[in-house]
Amino acid sequence: MDNFRIPVGDWGEIAFDWFRDSFEWLIDIITIVIRTVTDGLVDGLLAVPFFVLIALFALIGWAIRSWQFAAGTVLSFLLIVSMGFWESAMQTLGLVLIATIIAVAIAVPFGILAAKNDRFSAIIKPVLDFMQTMPAFVYLIPAVLLFSIGFVPGIFATVIFALPPGVRFTELGIRGVDSETVEAGQAFGATPGKILRGIQLPLAMPTIMAGINQVIMLSLSMAVLAGFVGARGLGMDVVSAVSTQRLALGIEAGLSVVIIAVYLDRVTAALGNPNDFQHSLSAIAKKRRVERSVAAAAA
Repeated sequence: MDNFRIPVGDWGEIAFDWFRDSFEWLIDIITIVIRTVTDGLVDGLLAVPFFVLIALFALIGWAIRSWQFAAGTVLSFLLIVSMGFWESAMQTLGLVLIATIIAVAIAVPFGILAAKNDRFSAIIKPVLDFMQTMPAFVYLIPAVLLFSIGFVPGIFATVIFALPPGVRFTELGIRGVDSETVEAGQAFGATPGKILRGIQLPLAMPTIMAGINQVIMLSLSMAVLAGFVGARGLGMDVVSAVSTQRLALGIEAGLSVVIIAVYLDRVTAALGNPNDFQHSLSAIAKKRRVERSVAAAAA
């Protein structure tokens, strides 16, 4: 048994080399598109004065959650500015936003298909298990070999790592919709597409948003590891702190990551359950519209 070995890694490397050589044109296109979009988003965020962006983030928080959350947003983001990590924070935010958009654009259709097709669900579940359990650092190896260094390999690895929860939660949300509600829609002659858009997706939205929340959190954790492959942002600051053993730098960069993570977590949670936040601007505006409608009907 000492001489017995199955060269699974060698086979994987051969398959990877074949893919890279055969689809070099596709890799180049993906690299150009993602690099252009990410650089444009990051440059746009950095071009706006920090106090304007902080005010915008606070307004979003107030609109969907509460004024207390908006005040906390202002204070926490001003802390990032005071520590000197605003540029790195915006670079990380840009990476996370692009990775999340790509992951959600893939995950939601796959989740819907898995909910509609038991055979596809049975096939994709082992793939998702593999993607979730593979150590995060492993994804950085093919990412660098395909896309060199910078934002693009970081986004590629982040999407692969963060994708599974989006698929799983979407499937769970669609399958969790009450069958009697779906049957009622069918009884009224609604097509499967209309049932999906008008019944299943709206009712499954809290669960889907929980999945998107998990995608964002995993994207942030992977965005830090992306610093090892040259992705600019807080991840590179953390890597620098580790390599130079600078505890103060690590604490400040890590705290900046936590602030961004908490903000995005609270925002996505509020979007998934808007009725839980009656003191938000959107809830107050909705309440006033209802009151005006009642008053108009009474008159």
